[in-house]
Amino acid sequence: MKIGIVNASSRFSRERADAVHAWFAANVPDGSAKVVFHPASFGKHGHFGGDDASRAAAFVDYANDPRLDAVWFARGGYGSCRIAEAVLPRLTDVARRKRYLGYSDAGTLLAGLYKAGFPHVAHGPMASDAVRHDATAWRALNWLKRGDPASWEPSLHEDPRPAAAFNLSILDALVGTALEPDLGGHVLMLEEVSEPLYRVDRMMFHLTGQASIRRVAGIRLGRVSDVVENDPDFGLTPEEIVRYWCQRSGIAYLGAADIGHDRDNRVVPFGPR
Repeated sequence: MKIGIVNASSRFSRERADAVHAWFAANVPDGSAKVVFHPASFGKHGHFGGDDASRAAAFVDYANDPRLDAVWFARGGYGSCRIAEAVLPRLTDVARRKRYLGYSDAGTLLAGLYKAGFPHVAHGPMASDAVRHDATAWRALNWLKRGDPASWEPSLHEDPRPAAAFNLSILDALVGTALEPDLGGHVLMLEEVSEPLYRVDRMMFHLTGQASIRRVAGIRLGRVSDVVENDPDFGLTPEEIVRYWCQRSGIAYLGAADIGHDRDNRVVPFGPR
């Protein structure tokens, strides 16, 4: 299997790419799974990993390449929303057959792919996470290779309804845009990182106020980590915030989800399984 790694977002270092290659050399020495980084992954353009045109071209190049079996996002940060609408019309049937894995900022492209009917799209560890912990890397690799159910977020084994997962900030920015997928009837899983709780509260107000989101089957909350301190203290936990807005909007709160910006992040394939 050959996995293409692309960077659609913020700057990505060659040192981190070298660490990913080293992990594969040590853990998959038979070469049954190989990774290749698109040369444009190491571009620099202000905040971004190359300008918009080069990042878009790199994604289209690897998505449409018949020699590659899957596309793995290098990292998150910010930037994929600047290229998502431009790349989708350029993708071929070859691209449609691939698996796509990432989270955080990559959620914008995952949303667009899912809306376009791509069948193998998932929220889960990115290439840059592969060097955090062996279990993280294997979880991602096994899903990329064969959609391994052992990599799934645990509730997916019990709940047959279609699912999707997003970073809260990303989905909150997506609603109402051309990239928002139809999540009606889906179990929606949310996670967040590096935000003060008043912003989590405000995003949940906006998200659950959308008619499209009120059609989900329910919301599960993943980990809300590295919370920026409120002054004064906000007075509610992340779960209490999500429960509050679910109750106000009539959306079922379904409990916890094993996803987050950490090495324990589980895979959530979009749609039915």
